[in-house]
Amino acid sequence: MGEDMSDGHEHNGHENVPSRQRTRFPGISSRAYEHPADRSALVALRKLSGFDTVFKALSGLLPERSLRLLFLSDSVRVSDQQFAHLNDMLRDACYILDLEKVPPMYVNQDPQPNAMCIGLDEPIIVVTTGLVELLDEEEMRAVVGHEVGHALSGHAVYRTILLFLTNLALRVAWIPLGNLAIMAIVTALREWFRKSELSADRAGLLAGQDLKASMRGLMKLAGGNHLHEMNVDAFLKQAEEYEAGGDLRDSVLKILNVLPRSHPFTTIRAAELKKWAESRDYQRIMDGHYPRRTEDKDTSVTDSFRESATHYATHVKTSKDPLMKLVSDIAGGAGDLGGRVRRGFGGFAAGGGSAESTPKDQPPRDDSTGGNDDDSTGRDDNNS
Repeated sequence: MGEDMSDGHEHNGHENVPSRQRTRFPGISSRAYEHPADRSALVALRKLSGFDTVFKALSGLLPERSLRLLFLSDSVRVSDQQFAHLNDMLRDACYILDLEKVPPMYVNQDPQPNAMCIGLDEPIIVVTTGLVELLDEEEMRAVVGHEVGHALSGHAVYRTILLFLTNLALRVAWIPLGNLAIMAIVTALREWFRKSELSADRAGLLAGQDLKASMRGLMKLAGGNHLHEMNVDAFLKQAEEYEAGGDLRDSVLKILNVLPRSHPFTTIRAAELKKWAESRDYQRIMDGHYPRRTEDKDTSVTDSFRESATHYATHVKTSKDPLMKLVSDIAGGAGDLGGRVRRGFGGFAAGGGSAESTPKDQPPRDDSTGGNDDDSTGRDDNNS
């Protein structure tokens, strides 16, 4: 069973954290918390035509030393002397998740709440002042654990390549793949990174072991520092409405809305994390039953594929999204497929809806898609 550790620090400018026990997970493998969609998206990314060429080329060309010097010279490095409370959280998260080498961590002046884990040779964690000022002690602990989870999973390498490819797309046009191929890789990288965020959210929960704090943090990323105006149950209800609302046209719009983003929508992240926290898998990890890193070399790739395929099949079958229902019906050989398509897209060409285009068993759509992030700015949206 995992080891216990207590934490009761008092930090200047931050509320007191009550002493309590946290379970430690010696030798834990990232497989313990990785979302099946994360693993399958990464496999798909690696199989993408031209990815190996770009990966090898950029691995030797990216100015990682310049990146490290930039943060060293123009940000504040977390230590016992600077942002000591964050340093304590970082060491605690690395101890709990048994990450042997504590990665350097920097605080960067930026009002946008944000955090990221980047680096090719060794990971670097960066958090913005906007995030530090927004979150309380336990919420921030979940974020730090989230970034340590990225480091433990080896996500930093792909995240760094995504940043550089996105920001320098025009300058790397000389790579013999063409801009369309490069953008295909960027799109695949974004799809993988959105799934990897679900894994890192789980790592953050394992590090903080406070589901309410994780939920509060995600709510603040969506609605700011106004917790007294928000409600967790209502917030999660938004995710249900988003998943189930609308017709096939809305399903297409959802896909288009998420494509430019590096992160899943915040309500979806909250719902996914809560579902996992209530699962038997999470409880088994807390009880000390989890895969070890020493077993990683013996892991069956076929089993991982099978688990990912099972996850997607279950997701399609249980999803309330109209498009997923249609896919499920096609797979099941449902009749009247033509009629379903006509009802789903009725009025689409004319630019207007019809009574027939909205299934009777679904509620009216609350059209709040949230903001799109622009990766060309070099920052993540809701990255915690």
